Amino acid sequence: MSLKNLNVKNKIPNSFKTKLQNRRVKNIFKKFENSFKPDSNFIVGVSGGADSLALAFLSKLYAFENNLNPKFYIVNHKLRQNSTKEAYEVKKILRSFKIHSEILTWKGKKPLNKIQSSAREKRYSLLFSKCKKFKIHNLVVGHHIDDLFENFFLRMLRGSGLKGLVSLGEETKIANIKLLRPLIKFDKKDLIYISKFVFNFYVDDLSNYNTKFNRIKIRNMIQELSSIGFDKKKFQLTIENLKRSDQTIRFYVEKNKKINSVVGQKKDELILKENFFDNSYEVVFRSLSDLIHSIGKKYNPARGKKIDNIMSKIKKKTLFKETLGGCVIKMVNHTVILSKEPQK
Repeated sequence: MSLKNLNVKNKIPNSFKTKLQNRRVKNIFKKFENSFKPDSNFIVGVSGGADSLALAFLSKLYAFENNLNPKFYIVNHKLRQNSTKEAYEVKKILRSFKIHSEILTWKGKKPLNKIQSSAREKRYSLLFSKCKKFKIHNLVVGHHIDDLFENFFLRMLRGSGLKGLVSLGEETKIANIKLLRPLIKFDKKDLIYISKFVFNFYVDDLSNYNTKFNRIKIRNMIQELSSIGFDKKKFQLTIENLKRSDQTIRFYVEKNKKINSVVGQKKDELILKENFFDNSYEVVFRSLSDLIHSIGKKYNPARGKKIDNIMSKIKKKTLFKETLGGCVIKMVNHTVILSKEPQK
């Protein structure tokens, strides 16, 4: 270790140094350091669960060692009776370890259906707004390996393709913000250990046991599969192999976008050459989806069925003018033009 790093290490508070004397905590942090390489400062989303509290400790320790000043935000969805009390309790626990945080509250009427997906969208919306406000391009969240498996099966039930099945990676770029998941290869047991050993506390959300949610049904199914020989390490290897195949497709998608799309004369306008569509279905689908998302600047990408419909009309040359994902799509002769939908 260099003298510079030794000097930085001396700035680590004793409350952190004491916890690092534990061999298991030290090994977990070493693994975290190897998986977490932000290119600049970052924001951390904290829920109060074991995984996010472990993330708060590990990322703050990383920040001390690397002279960074991350921001921590606790999202209070106000979906449970004690959520506000819990949020302030989490804030108090973090402050005892010199982790200063702010509570972001989901205000307004709550949905009756699709509660978990709506809460997830609102959570990211609140966190992304802080990223934009402070011009921070890294948002760090606490997804772990069990989330990776659950996401795979959930996407499979929805009929997702390869991209959807492996969508929960170590890094996802949304607009200009990198969504970082440094715990994606960590076992939940290690994160619970960190939370208990360091904070002697974590919030156990009762919705994590409510089988009306598909995610919980999947979680229970994975536990049942484990009892009859389901090997998580082998399944992780399967997902890694699928990710390599996905990377190959992405290479051709990026190549297609670079070669066969040009910026138009107007602002937020792209012209797609005829050759743009002379690729495999998956390459064209992803290329078009990416560009619609880029031009439209919506939080969520356009639905696959709707992109399918647009592609079908382009192929049949029956497309005149369509609006999708905040983007206007027009066909002029053999050329497709994408432009930002005018604001009302």
